[in-house]
Amino acid sequence: MVFLNGKFIEKNQAHISVMDRGFLFGDGVYEVIPVYNNKIFRLNAHLLRLQTGLDSVKIKNPYNLKEWGDILSKLLGFYNNQEQSIYLQISRGVSNKRKHSFSNLTPTVYIESNPLLTKTKQAFKAGFSAITQPDIRWHRCDIKSISLLANVMYSQQAKEKNVEEVILYRDNQVTEGATSNVFIIKDGTLFTHPTGVHILSGITRDLVLESARACHIPIKKVSFSMDELNAADELWISSSTREIMPITQVDGKLINRGNIGNAWSCVYSYYQSLKNA
Repeated sequence: MVFLNGKFIEKNQAHISVMDRGFLFGDGVYEVIPVYNNKIFRLNAHLLRLQTGLDSVKIKNPYNLKEWGDILSKLLGFYNNQEQSIYLQISRGVSNKRKHSFSNLTPTVYIESNPLLTKTKQAFKAGFSAITQPDIRWHRCDIKSISLLANVMYSQQAKEKNVEEVILYRDNQVTEGATSNVFIIKDGTLFTHPTGVHILSGITRDLVLESARACHIPIKKVSFSMDELNAADELWISSSTREIMPITQVDGKLINRGNIGNAWSCVYSYYQSLKNA
């Protein structure tokens, strides 16, 4: 079952108009929300970011916080899996003519949920690989827009190279991953790119920082260079579906001789406690 414009229907019965601006222009925003033990994780934080995205692109939020909570809870009732990944998309809606400018339209709301297959700590300890590429995306990466062509092409490149992620950089400064935020540990300090228009500040990113504080790891929200990334003691990426993933090889070169560090282990364990709180 999925939710589409006020109705719960079978997925194969869900259809939108060819004049929907999400279809024609990628004109909309989205959220991905994890569910652990049948409990929606940090729902208010995700809905706040959704509201910020809607405000940024001038789309009216069709529901209030309680209504969103009721809709998502009812959708989850159709599934038996205790761990889920909710995908929520709002486009500007359907116009009667294809044109770049827009008028007041009724937003199109689509929500689906799929099983969330999380990795064990032991699986994470094997480490993962990434490659790097110049960040060619637009200068409003802070908006969680459904216009994701650049990210799609990066992710396809990662698939073809058989790596987990593409780590992006502008002017030799690391920004984020194609579908993740990026962190390094150097000399006991955690570094991550500051919030702004060049990164999407993920909810999981905030949880990583919360977990690092609990582990008494100093944090610096500053940009770092490609050389600093390659010389890092630890390198992680994070997202709602990956949680906190250690990267031990970049562009074929080992990070910290391919070893998983103690900082990641502590932060990972604290993050798991937040999930189960």
